[in-house]
Amino acid sequence: MTFSDLNLIEPLLQALHEEGYTQPTPIQEQAIPPVLNGDDILGCAQTGTGKTAAFSLPLLQRLHEAGPAHPAKAIRALILTPTRELALQIGESIAAYGRYTNIKHTVIFGGVGQTPQVEQIRRGVDILVATPGRLLDLMNQGLLSIKHLETFILDEADRMLDMGFIHDVRKVIAQIPAKRQTLLFSATMPQEIQKLSSSILHEPVYVEVTPVSSTAEKIAQKVYFVDKMAKRALLRHLLQDGDITRALVFSRTKHGADRIAKDLAKAGISAQAIHGDKAQSTRVKALTQFKNNELRALVATDIAARGIDVDDLTHVINIDLPNEPETYVHRIGRTGRAGAEGLALSFCDDTELPYLRDIERLTKQTIEVETDQPFHADYKKLPLTGGKSTDKIAKASNGGGNRSFRQPQAGRPQSSRKPNPSGSGGSGNASGGGNRDRRSGSGNGGGRRSGGR
Repeated sequence: MTFSDLNLIEPLLQALHEEGYTQPTPIQEQAIPPVLNGDDILGCAQTGTGKTAAFSLPLLQRLHEAGPAHPAKAIRALILTPTRELALQIGESIAAYGRYTNIKHTVIFGGVGQTPQVEQIRRGVDILVATPGRLLDLMNQGLLSIKHLETFILDEADRMLDMGFIHDVRKVIAQIPAKRQTLLFSATMPQEIQKLSSSILHEPVYVEVTPVSSTAEKIAQKVYFVDKMAKRALLRHLLQDGDITRALVFSRTKHGADRIAKDLAKAGISAQAIHGDKAQSTRVKALTQFKNNELRALVATDIAARGIDVDDLTHVINIDLPNEPETYVHRIGRTGRAGAEGLALSFCDDTELPYLRDIERLTKQTIEVETDQPFHADYKKLPLTGGKSTDKIAKASNGGGNRSFRQPQAGRPQSSRKPNPSGSGGSGNASGGGNRDRRSGSGNGGGRRSGGR
């Protein structure tokens, strides 16, 4: 299938051609036709599957074909997203896909001055991409109105729940017209999101992409057993390899991310850290430098990395293993996109052995241990509870004997038409800032690149 097979208009097809996108991803194949038809959508999909194009392309087409806003300068579509980084990336995608349309858009978020954002809104925008806090702030000041909205898109609904934004989301929904098209996307479907979807969607078309475990199957993975105090030395050692041109490095803590970036810089390896305590302008600058190959390493915490979409990223390095196995799959899914090769390298100290066991149980894979490295520690993998042991315990793991572990969820069917939303399983609780994401693979076909963000 090609994008022209989805009945997209020529201005969008031309923009996609210039972006190098030839074939739609599965989520785009499933979502674009019903959105063009005016249906509501309940989508189970995660960033990296081409989800942004799945909703922004048909949105641009519907607005373009409908003509000017009524009344003039009214906001016609709202895309609500949990983080600044994801909002900015959605804005970039809309700008790229809509460059040959007459559709105007802007992005608003907190952490920066509101004046330029307000001025842009006053000049008139068709599509507003927003985070909940800044949106409600401007609405409460009487600086913007969403009472003429035609389309409402709620992106990463489960993440909204995790970050405590669900009440803000409900306040926004109370202000938009009852007659509208609504698209809701979520990586998981916890009970609170099921209730929300049931209350705001009308006979939705249900779309879903490949379940979480299959993403890990497409990416080469290795684990390095290393004592905690030697992790940064091992990272420096690995980045001396010229084959690692760019690496996204995940740290469990903000302080750890700063220390890692500073340590790499001292070793002559260009690196920056991004996390919630960094100014928004600093985070955007670091991400831009990383995308432009001006940095060898970008060190990020999980929340700060949410929504990062970097083309041709070859390596993801987990200097700390996450305590949620879904977060691991979400992290490594940032490499190996659109058919490209990717490698995920994870450091594991003795306290993290239970996390490694959880990851292998979720992905149904045994991750290869790389012993040919100067800091190798002689750990053995813990046996898998209720399954085949990967190895015998040779060294006790701190707290490893008293943990309780979740069973991995079975994958759901690929897609279905207008279901009962409560039929979707999943869990959306987060622990310690980790993402309980059911990461989805893009599953794209050939072509130079599939449908992108």
